[in-house]
Amino acid sequence: MTSQNRNIVLLPGDGIGPEIMRVAVRVLKDCASEFGHHFEFAEFPFGGCAIDATGMPLPAETLAACRAADAILLGAVGGSKWDALPIGKRPESGLLALRKKLDLYINLRPIDLRPSLRSLSPLNADRSRDVHIDFVRELAGDIYFGEHRVESDASGERATDEAVYTTGEIERVAKYAFARAEARTGRLASIDKANVLSTSQLWRRTVTRLAADHPGVKLEHLYVDNAAMQLVLAPAQFDVILTSNLFGDILSDLGAALAGSIGLIPSMSCGLGPSVYEPIHGSAPSLAGKDVACPVGTILSASMMLRESFGLKQEAGWIESAVDRLFLQGIRTTDIAEPGMTTVGCSEFGERLHVGMLGALDRHERSGRGV
Repeated sequence: MTSQNRNIVLLPGDGIGPEIMRVAVRVLKDCASEFGHHFEFAEFPFGGCAIDATGMPLPAETLAACRAADAILLGAVGGSKWDALPIGKRPESGLLALRKKLDLYINLRPIDLRPSLRSLSPLNADRSRDVHIDFVRELAGDIYFGEHRVESDASGERATDEAVYTTGEIERVAKYAFARAEARTGRLASIDKANVLSTSQLWRRTVTRLAADHPGVKLEHLYVDNAAMQLVLAPAQFDVILTSNLFGDILSDLGAALAGSIGLIPSMSCGLGPSVYEPIHGSAPSLAGKDVACPVGTILSASMMLRESFGLKQEAGWIESAVDRLFLQGIRTTDIAEPGMTTVGCSEFGERLHVGMLGALDRHERSGRGV
């Protein structure tokens, strides 16, 4: 096994971000220690806390550090404290700016219904089996990056949000989705609203054209409303889902609900710059400082970073197996606890995970495989 030296930038952000980040960083330190790697961590302000400190959500120093990093681990941003700010000045605008500055145009959100948590899913037992969906969401275009304006006249206000896509923007994310499908089961569902939207018509034409280069992938097109219905009725039919920025934002949250909690889902934003890894949940300011937040989405984002950016598949599996063992033992945070289980806080979940990971190596790894 070859050891790695990696520079990881930490952006804890706002609300529960700092506390879930502490747990994930400890997991990564355990991983580095046990497998012989060296991870260097550097923390920078981002989001609302950066606005308070510097007047902007993405300070120049933070951006420079991110550009120089091997990967970036992000907690969460936002909160009611900054809700009165204009759209372009709020903490979330820093996230959009970071994606644009690093040229991150793909978002990957894996939705896996873990057997140990299947009872949390709103689906019945039959429909919750074998649900493993990769959402591939275009991240740099669409209505989030179009022109936003509000105009007033004697009759009142008129608000406009512009959605724009180019052929090139669609091609690059579609090629990634086809490759992802080829590496899995060869099924790709492309989601649009081509019956009413010009951007979706261009999307469908472009994806259909690229399908000729991937004969091993079975491509189907669905309108977004039908896709939402099918995700609830028969989610196991999907393997890789490709869709636009707006639709992907909404549908992947629906997928998270099928898994039992939005707090369980990791994500990766990738492209030409260093990739950003983050849970898909928000900053939950009402929970901040209470040590009750679920850190699993951030922990799994860290393991996703090991697998996707560093190629450390064994290390990622070690972390994920340890999380599953805690779940099977009935160790849960409040949001995913069930009657008769042991409810723990954020920091205690991290402590139990630490002990469980090292114990697994003591029992099974040291005698049979060097680390």
